[in-house]
Amino acid sequence: MAARKRAANRYYSGPPSDHFDGTLFFNPDGKPPGRFSDLLKWQLGGERAKWPAANPSPFPQAKPAEQIDGSGLRLTMVGHSSLLIQTAGLNILTDPVWSRRVSPLSFAGPKRVNPPGIAFSNLPPIDLVLVSHNHYDHLDLATLKRLKAKHDPLVLTPLGNDAIIDDVVPGMRLSVHDWGERIDIGKDVAVHVEPVHHWSARGTRDRRMALWAGFVVETPGGKVYFAGDTGFHDGANYRLMAERHGGFRLAILPIGAYEPRWFMAPHHQNPEEAVQGMLLCNAAHAAGCHWGTFRLTNEPIDEPARKLGEALDDQNVARERFRALRPGEVWDVPAIQTGDRPRAIGTQA
Repeated sequence: MAARKRAANRYYSGPPSDHFDGTLFFNPDGKPPGRFSDLLKWQLGGERAKWPAANPSPFPQAKPAEQIDGSGLRLTMVGHSSLLIQTAGLNILTDPVWSRRVSPLSFAGPKRVNPPGIAFSNLPPIDLVLVSHNHYDHLDLATLKRLKAKHDPLVLTPLGNDAIIDDVVPGMRLSVHDWGERIDIGKDVAVHVEPVHHWSARGTRDRRMALWAGFVVETPGGKVYFAGDTGFHDGANYRLMAERHGGFRLAILPIGAYEPRWFMAPHHQNPEEAVQGMLLCNAAHAAGCHWGTFRLTNEPIDEPARKLGEALDDQNVARERFRALRPGEVWDVPAIQTGDRPRAIGTQA
């Protein structure tokens, strides 16, 4: 029987590389997403914790300053993986989602259990948007359309995602890059596009046709690492970040959507792994995201924050160094002081 013909990549055409086979992207020495049969096994297996229909944040909606100049670094949690980073006079959004649901359908799919931590009308002028990959809880076309109309920001995203965005938001200013590329953003600020262990899809026929990535924002006040969405992958990419960048003032790391481990482990790290990642990449401080807003997986809504605290205690890392952020929470991240960076796992203090 003849082999089934592989569908052409609808988003990207380019030469093969160590993470692109000419048609699909992949994780070097990593694992592909699970099969459809595995998805069904998970979905039909029960054991999904019940979430409340509403889980308001203890913090009121924030009203950010117009900008934070110089080496100051202010982080405001919007929800899930959407955060506002303010530093060096720039306002940067990560994976912005203001929609009610993260789904291809307006009437079904994961729904917010708390409102965005910043009302859209209260956003300061947005200069830059970082879109890590094309899953609906990270690439929200409705929100990008609103941002285009009001702010006209520059959007940085990995290969292939430009085709998805431009189809719905024509004229959006897009800067599209492969892993390892550096983009200069104004004076003394640069963004590096970095590998993470994940995958991509908007539907059932476009798996791994667009690339996924994390970002390092290099600023006068220090480096900020936004990992997007990632599995731990034995810490390989965290070690690579330490090797390439030395260390970070702040790492923004996912801590939720990790159960059941047999299905989620390759592509969604858990809180214990997030703490290991913080240590391995030499981050002085870390912010936990990707939890508490959209129910995507099996764990209870409050478990990621609780397990994060336990993991920090186990590694003798002060809890204030790694905060599980709630919508509306504002954090003026301290400058790096001598001794701030936790020692890497397996090293002597």
